[in-house]
Amino acid sequence: MLLLYSEIQEAKQEFLLDIYLGIFPNSYKERLLRYQRWQDIQLSLLGRLLVKEGLSYFGKEVDFSELMFNEYDKPYFQNNSIQFNISHSGELVAAIFTNEQVDIGIDIEKSHDIKVAEFKSQMTPYEEQKIFNSEYPQQEFFKYWTQKEAVLKAMGKGLSIPLKSFEVKNNITHIDDRAFFVSKIDLEKEYICHISKSEEFNNKEIIVRKISIEEFLNMKNIITP
Repeated sequence: MLLLYSEIQEAKQEFLLDIYLGIFPNSYKERLLRYQRWQDIQLSLLGRLLVKEGLSYFGKEVDFSELMFNEYDKPYFQNNSIQFNISHSGELVAAIFTNEQVDIGIDIEKSHDIKVAEFKSQMTPYEEQKIFNSEYPQQEFFKYWTQKEAVLKAMGKGLSIPLKSFEVKNNITHIDDRAFFVSKIDLEKEYICHISKSEEFNNKEIIVRKISIEEFLNMKNIITP
């Protein structure tokens, strides 16, 4: 497995758009430029560039006109054996890849102040007890949240499955008679990240690499129409 991530920089926005916008279909360009915040534009753009770089790692060419989304908005390429998933929060965007025929998902959240009690309705009694009895309830909440989101993204059904309908215990859960395994990945301070896979795995199997925007700006070989 391969995990790539990148961090946005406002100063590099125009450079990225000038170099890379032309490699994408018009439908995506139009949607991208409708975003009001530069952060949302760059997070989306970097997500696509991470996908391009990740598939290249596995020897696959990318034609973004062939990028599809299932009914729950999970992205995939037809006739491409590489499974991938993307997540972003705060200033980071991350993508996980595998060439195995398995389901895979990733979720990343930047820790911030929230009213954890407002999410009680989405917790099972076990989760509620674990979170509110923790020494650091907010940190425990983001652990719970990213675990479950990663599982739902691996399934490809998103929040159509209620968060309260399953529990992650000892890094494994079962939904519809299917097992999903979960593991925490340390990326940057203040960020909590989990990945989920439909087969058991070890973190030692995962290559983790941060790609700076400067690297993207120097990747001449990535610029293909």
